[in-house]
Amino acid sequence: MTSKVTYLGELRTSCEHLQSKSSFITDAPVDNQGKGEAFSPTDTVATALASCMLTIIGIKARDLDLQVTGASAEVTKTMAADPRRISGIKVAINFPTSYDDKERKILERAAKTCPVLYSLHPDIVLDISFHYESETTSL
Repeated sequence: MTSKVTYLGELRTSCEHLQSKSSFITDAPVDNQGKGEAFSPTDTVATALASCMLTIIGIKARDLDLQVTGASAEVTKTMAADPRRISGIKVAINFPTSYDDKERKILERAAKTCPVLYSLHPDIVLDISFHYESETTSL
């Protein structure tokens, strides 16, 4: 078993990772009858995409002896109705340094191998961009 999720009432859950004992809370968003005081379950999905991409980039960067510490991602999730679902995820990955064209292509290709990316429904519109100091590229 990977995790345990406990319903706490008032549209809130506690999520525990069993191996590490780390945990986080989710709340239903304000636009879906919740308080919006924590990540919503769909927020965690969109955030997991960015986290996964940065992790895979980190693995590839370590293999290439490139420094990516301090890289960050800004995530925007869009919802649709009937049925309520994630319809779009925008991820802007920002690197604190610049790389040559070959290194950029390798890092961007690595990001595209993220298991979360492969797990998302194909109807979800993805807008992934990479920012290197003063330049920007998009998937």
